[in-house]
Amino acid sequence: MSVLFAPSLLSADFARIAEQVREVEAGGADYLHLDVMDGRFVPNLTWGPKIIGDLRKLSTRVFDCHLMIVEPERYVDDFRKAGADIITFHYEATPHAQRLLSHIRSLGAKAGISICPQTPVAMLQDLVEDCDLILVMSVNPGFGGQRFIPRAMEKLREARALIDARNPACVLEVDGGVGTENLRAVVDAGARAIVMGSSVFGTPDPAATLRGMRAMLAG
Repeated sequence: MSVLFAPSLLSADFARIAEQVREVEAGGADYLHLDVMDGRFVPNLTWGPKIIGDLRKLSTRVFDCHLMIVEPERYVDDFRKAGADIITFHYEATPHAQRLLSHIRSLGAKAGISICPQTPVAMLQDLVEDCDLILVMSVNPGFGGQRFIPRAMEKLREARALIDARNPACVLEVDGGVGTENLRAVVDAGARAIVMGSSVFGTPDPAATLRGMRAMLAG
């Protein structure tokens, strides 16, 4: 069983971002997770395509771009041009999710869809075949450092069953409150891509932390 690690750069120190990127790459990061927030869909602001494009110069890792924005259909082309390899938007943010999934794929990117804690996995029944990635939020999106919502464990199991039955190539990702204390549990529940922010960048040695987590799963 292969598990992908996706450190969230939202929790990195941007005064030394190049160094932090090198550290998690040295630790075996598979993706770099990029949280895009607009202050409307979520109560926080982060970065736009310009910063994604600048970060792209620092790494060849997969850019896992998570759009927590309203009207994502207006911006996906710009994020793809900036270097996003996976573009994930929220089910709750657009009335035309299937159309947008198809459009993202037409741009040459992988298409992902995310659900907030209040949204049932069943809402993805008619979309799963069009997804390259499904992201289950295990916190309310908008801020790092939140506690894992226990109900997300059951949602991961439900999403795993849906993916296995209908689109086994789809990656199941989890984001929010994941660290050493619950890493094994979320993987056992079906997650195959793990987003971690403060539990990696909040440690003295992010590279060693990532290596330790991978060793934990291998043991």
